[in-house]
Amino acid sequence: MALADPQTLIADMAARARAAATGLAAMDSAAKARALTAAAQAIRDAEPEILAANALDMAAGEERGLSGALLDRLKLDPKRVAAMADGVEAVGRLADPVGKVIERVDRPNGLVLTRVRVPIGVIGIIYESRPNVTADAGALCAMSGNAAILRGGSEAVHSNRAIHAALSKGLATGGMPADAVQLVPTTDRAAVGAMLGADGAIDLVVPRGGKSLVARVQAEARVPVLAHLDGINHTYVDGAADPAMAKNLALNAKMRRTGICGATETLLIDRAFADPAPVLAALADAGCELRGDAEIRAIEPRTRAVDDCDWDTEYLDAILAVKLVDGPAEAMAHIAAHGSHHTDAIITEDAATAERFLNGVDSAIVMWNASTQFADGGEFGLGAEIGISTGRLHARGPVALEGLTTYKWVVRGTGQARP
Repeated sequence: MALADPQTLIADMAARARAAATGLAAMDSAAKARALTAAAQAIRDAEPEILAANALDMAAGEERGLSGALLDRLKLDPKRVAAMADGVEAVGRLADPVGKVIERVDRPNGLVLTRVRVPIGVIGIIYESRPNVTADAGALCAMSGNAAILRGGSEAVHSNRAIHAALSKGLATGGMPADAVQLVPTTDRAAVGAMLGADGAIDLVVPRGGKSLVARVQAEARVPVLAHLDGINHTYVDGAADPAMAKNLALNAKMRRTGICGATETLLIDRAFADPAPVLAALADAGCELRGDAEIRAIEPRTRAVDDCDWDTEYLDAILAVKLVDGPAEAMAHIAAHGSHHTDAIITEDAATAERFLNGVDSAIVMWNASTQFADGGEFGLGAEIGISTGRLHARGPVALEGLTTYKWVVRGTGQARP
């Protein structure tokens, strides 16, 4: 659908979202949870329609030559639809942050000040490939009292529309405002520009997608943005790492799902580590293309020569850059120079070295003896996530309900006038 005036479309959607946000803010936790339960059931009931729509998108994606990683993100099956519905229902069972008192201050003059969590308002989510974001983002925004304007990518247009139709039907059945979660009804890229320029109408934009999308959003937005640009994640195998654990975690961190933002893209191995050969062999045997210098190629002959750009690349594929380093200081320096402040992990049995790494690496998520693939809101117990933020303001790491709220100060007095 082509639009002559996307600004008018987005302005109208934002106005309706603002009215819906007012209604959402008045709903209590139990009412929001009931609506999400109804929405989850509506998604389960609509599984045939959702899968049929997804089949159209998959066929079009294959015809367009989408990569295996992108097709994996796009694909839905009964298990993934069920997980999507379960995720929506699980969000309704989470603790509602709205109204939570963060801080109370009793002043000497008798004033009582409380800092209270409140919804942000109207949130725009711009995303690619993953149709489950339609359900995840809609549920998280609704439970946190925010109205959502969703703009999915053209590659998932049929899937997004089917999921949104079911989600909206369920939310309305559960008593939420009809415009609580809206889907932009066009794939015209001008609609993205209209959302990015809707300062005052949309309160926050969250991009979820590839580097070019996020870069565009960050460059053009006149609305506050919550985003991460790349997931250039590192796993560092320290000299004191357990060899079996190192092999298992390196393999999982890279190969469990190569197309997710939590996948490790660079493996750093300490020269003091007992035997890197089994680690590299396990990765190569699993079909991972290793890239390293002559030193790495001498350990694992199947390794290809590394280029400087490999250290700064988010592959989202079965490709891994590998480097030997002299101790944790060099590993941390490499991460500081080439990382994206997303997720970085250390494998070691030395607690002091681990704490040095955890305190010294400036990333949204730092891990000790765990796979970087745990960089996920669900795995953190947050339910579905709206995304992972690598910035330093407002919210960082997996962003779920609490990250979609702000706060206000409430001041209660008994007639105090300022002298």
